[in-house]
Amino acid sequence: MALVATSLVGCNLKSKSDVIDESNDPEYIGRNEIKVENGRMCAEVLWAFGRLSDIQVSPDGKKVIYGVQYYSVAKNKSNRELFIMNVDGTDVQQITKTVKSEYAAKWVKDGEKIAFITPDNNDVMQLWEMNADGSQRTQISKGDKDVVDYLYSADSKQVILIHNVKYGETATDLYPDLDKTTGRVVTDLMYKHWDEWTDNVPHPFVYDYDGEVLTNARDILEGEPYESPVKPFGGAEQITFTPDGKQIAYTCKKKKGIDYALSTNNDIYLYDIAAGKTIKNLTDSMMGYDINPVFSHDGTMMAWESMEHDGYESDKNRLFIQNMATGERTDLTLDFDQCVGTLNWSADDKQIYFTSCWHGEFQIYVVDIATKEFRTITQGVHDYEQIALAGDRLLGVRHSMSMPNEIYSIDINSGAETQISFENKAILDQLTMGEVTERWITTTDGKKMLVWVIFPPQFDANKKYPTLLYCEGGPQSPVSQFWSYRWNFQMMAAHDYIIVAPNRRGLVGFGQEWLEEISGDYGGQCMTDLFTAIDTVSLESYVDTAHRGCVGASFGGYTSFWMAGHHDKRFKAFIAHDGMFNLEQQYLETEEMFFVNWDLGGAYWEPVTANTYANSPHRFVDKWDTPIMVIHGEKDYRILASQGMAAYNAAKLRGLDAELLIFPDENHWVLQPQNGVLWQRRFFNWLDKYLK
Repeated sequence: MALVATSLVGCNLKSKSDVIDESNDPEYIGRNEIKVENGRMCAEVLWAFGRLSDIQVSPDGKKVIYGVQYYSVAKNKSNRELFIMNVDGTDVQQITKTVKSEYAAKWVKDGEKIAFITPDNNDVMQLWEMNADGSQRTQISKGDKDVVDYLYSADSKQVILIHNVKYGETATDLYPDLDKTTGRVVTDLMYKHWDEWTDNVPHPFVYDYDGEVLTNARDILEGEPYESPVKPFGGAEQITFTPDGKQIAYTCKKKKGIDYALSTNNDIYLYDIAAGKTIKNLTDSMMGYDINPVFSHDGTMMAWESMEHDGYESDKNRLFIQNMATGERTDLTLDFDQCVGTLNWSADDKQIYFTSCWHGEFQIYVVDIATKEFRTITQGVHDYEQIALAGDRLLGVRHSMSMPNEIYSIDINSGAETQISFENKAILDQLTMGEVTERWITTTDGKKMLVWVIFPPQFDANKKYPTLLYCEGGPQSPVSQFWSYRWNFQMMAAHDYIIVAPNRRGLVGFGQEWLEEISGDYGGQCMTDLFTAIDTVSLESYVDTAHRGCVGASFGGYTSFWMAGHHDKRFKAFIAHDGMFNLEQQYLETEEMFFVNWDLGGAYWEPVTANTYANSPHRFVDKWDTPIMVIHGEKDYRILASQGMAAYNAAKLRGLDAELLIFPDENHWVLQPQNGVLWQRRFFNWLDKYLK
């Protein structure tokens, strides 16, 4: 097929290899070169980092491709480029230099080609292929439907493309003469989800592929009003071919409307390509999340991640395997009191590698299938977010509170880790990071709690520093060694704040009992843990107890609102981002009803939930006496912006100094560069006003 370029504006075509180079185009965004003043992090430096992700090892185990997202604050947009290198970190090459991002790169055709997604000339996301040096870019998919994600069979004779298909009827469907109406007719729940109206759902389409043309498209869910992958975060990892290419295992929640909103019961189904139909529910009678199927190399076993309880989205994430011939299921993690993720079979199918959080760190583990024995492979103050098998080694994407994602090579036997990518070395070499320390503090009920304490660069123990209590969201998300592009601890430390970040009750990585002690008890032991953390650290001479602040997002925003009515003069300023303010309001406003039913215990009109709703922050506004900043996004359908606006209004009516930072075009996060910089500037403007 002929070469099809994404764009030819200002590009430089190398005559022999046909590699597209648009780096001279004024709209091109690539690696940022930035000079850091005083060795301190600032918002502009934070947005200058390249964001590395998605490693894919070649079939022969010798090469790895990965993507890096670059941002331009001035242009208020980003661009994603692809890189390739040897698995020992040598011979790094940038193989794309275009003004339009390349996503989801994968090795296909037995490593002869790299597939990826990028827009065509009509800005429709399409599937493409190219050589490993970036030459001979060829558009594979056609049409006016975006390719959301994709997957090739092992022999590359079938390809799955994920397209969005129309869901439900629009007002114009009902009344064709009203072709310009913007009204929505709603007759069921789940009419909105996370940050979008439910107008369409993703379906996997399987195509025959002769190496050049995709033909014979079949919608695996044809005629079904369901989604696969499952929103809001599911991708191609929820779908996989059997090794022989004859069948497809896919994740689906076959529910809609109110049933969908009330349930987390995803199942894994088996679709037979020749028969053209789903032939089996592989996880029938398993009631929680069942996601991310991965077949052994010989196809005899399937591994997947499974939660036990319907409606509990933060349940223990277990590792199950199933014998495909007999249907026998085995919970390998029955006696392993941790959650699992990123499953990878060993080359001989006798072991499974995975990541798991324990005591505030995501490490790499391996379990022996026959003995069910677990071994921790890596150690250290860091998190692994992705792993892949590369011959006799593992490659992993690793980060910490002091470093964004980079790629490491890991010796499976010794656990020795070697950094092989250095995407952000030029920026990191200019920065002085604050020390991250681990403290174990005794709680009021006699248990030990991990608290991370992050100190400013050039910390002087003889001085006093304003101190922030960081309140985690989730509410079950761990305070691990995460690197955040918003809640960045090194950014806070660079502004000469000490940060106290507790793993309070209800967080992953300390066993199931610790995790479950928050559901239905939002104003209970979890809040006492946070007070214990800040009070204990405040005994140190370097903490300026007259200048302490409390900050957090989501459940952390709820925490800030709640503490504003209970803090007993501990804090001089609060910041709450996307927080729940009125729990009764939240119960009826949110979209995934299973969350509020489980975590709040049910509806506020049910007597059993009286304790939960008695701890709604809006009930304690009469005790608010401290300046508070409220941040919210109007595309946040998880916790509606009305929660933030109500809290801000309450503070102003109480006569308090308050600030509202509202983003009409952001969801539960802040994703656009200039909005992100504004967020940081107002965040520190508020804290500096009251804590310095």
